Amino acid sequence: MILIFIQISAPVPLSGWDFWYVSPAKAVLYSPDTKVPRTGELALRKAIPANINMKSIQTSLEDISYLLRIPQRKPYGTMEGNVKKALKIAKDEKDSILASLPEDLKEKGSTLYASLIDGKGGLQALLQCIKDQDPDRVSVGLASSLDAVAELELLQAPGLSFLLPQQYLKYPRLTGRGTVEFTIEKVDGSTFSPEAGGEPKKNAKIQVVIDGFSAPLTAGNFVKLVVDGAYNGAKLSFTDQAVLTDNGLDKNSGYSVPLEIMPSGQFEPLYRTTLSVQDGELPVLPLSVYGAVAMAHSEVSEDFSAPYQFFFYLYDKRNAGLGGLSFDEGQFSVFGYTTAGREILSQIKSGDIIQSAELVEGQDRLILPNEN
Repeated sequence: MILIFIQISAPVPLSGWDFWYVSPAKAVLYSPDTKVPRTGELALRKAIPANINMKSIQTSLEDISYLLRIPQRKPYGTMEGNVKKALKIAKDEKDSILASLPEDLKEKGSTLYASLIDGKGGLQALLQCIKDQDPDRVSVGLASSLDAVAELELLQAPGLSFLLPQQYLKYPRLTGRGTVEFTIEKVDGSTFSPEAGGEPKKNAKIQVVIDGFSAPLTAGNFVKLVVDGAYNGAKLSFTDQAVLTDNGLDKNSGYSVPLEIMPSGQFEPLYRTTLSVQDGELPVLPLSVYGAVAMAHSEVSEDFSAPYQFFFYLYDKRNAGLGGLSFDEGQFSVFGYTTAGREILSQIKSGDIIQSAELVEGQDRLILPNEN
């Protein structure tokens, strides 16, 4: 304790005691209190810019997922309190929640709201599962309630919640969510491991949800490239930390978009600047999730993303701090997450190709530079 006190007080590391010194950045990385989403679905749900009351309901429910991880006696009383709090907000703030819906979506939103309260997978049903102290049913019911919350939030957020700087309107932009399906092909004669009861195949599909709410320029450039067929036939490289596309120098590549990162707690992205993790800055879309999708840096300047090259991040907590943060957190423009086919990522080898990339949802949210 004396040594630690001296280290904190000393302006420089003590000679001969270098192993006691931890830099401020690494202190944050190794903090057990640092919380980041552990799945793409959770990260995407947190990123939806919705009504403040819906966010309060979401936070109350997501706290239950942490309580469920307690290995022995589950704090069912606390869980019950969380659901009752969510129910109270939902009922007391019904008018505010429904008023946040666009006029043409109010009927659908009202149906979803009713389902969230009293539906088969709603809050009342979740409350009963907790009272029965059945952790498996609680887990299933919680997932169902959170899905309903996310669906209602997406109806409340049909476009961007901020204005883009005038100088960036020359780039394509995605004003919401999109979904891209990749077909990956092995070219060396090997196959992907089959699903249960399936046959080995040389092709496999990966689905990625693209988030234009938090990274509209990066997402817009990427989606335009997908629509243009730019990634069809792209070669992939595999490393311990990522699956990376080729640099696209031989292709008609996209725009060199400025680095775009939205910090947690902010309402618009920062451009051409990284986040200072040592000061507690964390992104809305964290890199520290297995299957995160981000643009590589430009070869000209790290203030910009590459116009074409992107990667799937293979997050591994063994290579991160105890807080669960990648040492590259806050340094890249993350714009989406793998939501289906995550198990395929580790089976990709250098030389495999993207046979096709198809935008299956979100075309109506892509705005090109020559459009209003």
